[in-house]
Amino acid sequence: MQIIVPLLILITLVFSYKGFSNQVFYDRYKFQVDKILLNREYRRLVTTGFLHINWLHLIFNMMVLFSLGGMVVSRLGPLEFLLIYFGALVGGGLLSLFIHRYHGDYSSVGASGSIGGVLFASIALYPGMSIGLFLLPISLPGWLFGLLYILFSIYGIKSRNSNIGHEAHLGGALVGMLIALLMEPSAMVNNYITILIILVPAIVFIWLILTRPEFLLIDNFFFKKHHNNLTLDQKYNLEKNKRQLEIDKILDKINRKGMKSLSREERDRLEQYSKRP
Repeated sequence: MQIIVPLLILITLVFSYKGFSNQVFYDRYKFQVDKILLNREYRRLVTTGFLHINWLHLIFNMMVLFSLGGMVVSRLGPLEFLLIYFGALVGGGLLSLFIHRYHGDYSSVGASGSIGGVLFASIALYPGMSIGLFLLPISLPGWLFGLLYILFSIYGIKSRNSNIGHEAHLGGALVGMLIALLMEPSAMVNNYITILIILVPAIVFIWLILTRPEFLLIDNFFFKKHHNNLTLDQKYNLEKNKRQLEIDKILDKINRKGMKSLSREERDRLEQYSKRP
């Protein structure tokens, strides 16, 4: 295996360990919307990939990187691998930044965007590839794993029922795959069915959130089914998220068409929300 993958793992281990033991260091380099958009600390789009929440988060990501990184390096070369790794990291961060652009205190850490990029580059480059499930004695065809990964990420973004950075996962995976295909276009010919199965639902979802912000409003079967079982805190947070998404929708309309484009109902809703804590 080329030295580049072990070196990346070592740097990430050292950087993450420093973050575990030093909160000031952790806060200085994590992904945070306001720090990036208002303070222009764009380095956070990269440095966040070297921080992790805990040892389990770190070890899982590094195991996947160790397992798949060498395959991509061997196929494309070390510099090309780094372009995929950091391109996926930044791409995942940019999608998170777009989706959470009105949530100034939103923050996240982890190399999952980069890892997703390496994973999906591998799926694109190696037709017939199988992927093992963590600690389970089974594996899935690459196309099926990729499709489930995309669908789970989309569900996670739309439902917002956990603190997992699904936006970074989805953005990183797509950017990693696309960069790999640009580097080796023949892979599209050799593996086009798998690639289309993965790309089509992801591209449709991104098109929807770009053109119809209201699509991100929480309104799915899971929440309808389980809403009555939520605690008071969970119900409060759910309503708060729905309110924020409605505000986002109105603000997007103002940005695109101006204040005069708002209906009376939208103006009343915006005024009502502005008075609530």
